[in-house]
Amino acid sequence: MPEPGTTAVVIVLPDAAPLLDAAWRVDPALVRRGVPAHVSLLYPFVPESALTGRDEKGVRSLAAGFPAADLLLEEVVTASGFVAVTVPELQPVVDAFHTQWPGLRPYGGRFGARPAAHVTVAMGADDPTTAGRVRAAVGGLLPLRTRAAAVQLVALTEEGWRPRLTVPLGGSPDGILHGL
Repeated sequence: MPEPGTTAVVIVLPDAAPLLDAAWRVDPALVRRGVPAHVSLLYPFVPESALTGRDEKGVRSLAAGFPAADLLLEEVVTASGFVAVTVPELQPVVDAFHTQWPGLRPYGGRFGARPAAHVTVAMGADDPTTAGRVRAAVGGLLPLRTRAAAVQLVALTEEGWRPRLTVPLGGSPDGILHGL
C-alpha cells in the first residue's frame, strides 16, 4: 500500500467510471474507492517531498505535446488477480513520461519496463471465478467511449489522493489548472 507523499501522473477518464462500478458490484473489496477511473502515466512518480519546479515543468511540457483524444475502450485483460481495460491510444503518452524520468520504474517494476496503458478496474481478484465475473461485467459495458483531456499530478495524503496540478492535453505548457 502506498504511503502518504507518494505521487503519480495520471489521465482521469470520468466516462470510464461505470467500469469500476461494475467491478465494485461483483466485490467492493476489489476497487479502490475514491480513486477515479484513470490511466497511470507514471506511478510512483517523484515523492512529494522531493518534487521540484523542474518536475512540474516537465509534466506541463509533456502534456502540452499531446492532443486531447477521444478514446474507444474495447478490451478487457486479466493477469494474476488484476483486471483492466487496455487503452492503446495512450501508450505514446505513457512512453513519453517513462522516457522523461528514466530513473523511475513504473509500478516498481512489477509489470516490466514498459507496462501497457490501461485502466485498472479490479485488484486482488485472485479467485479465478471472481476475476471471471469482473471480466464479464466489465466486458458487457464495452465498447465504451471516453475522452482524455488533461494530465494530473496527484499526491496521496492522509485523506486520499488529491490533485496537485492539472494540465490540459495539447494546451499551453503555461496554461495550468492548479489542484484543489
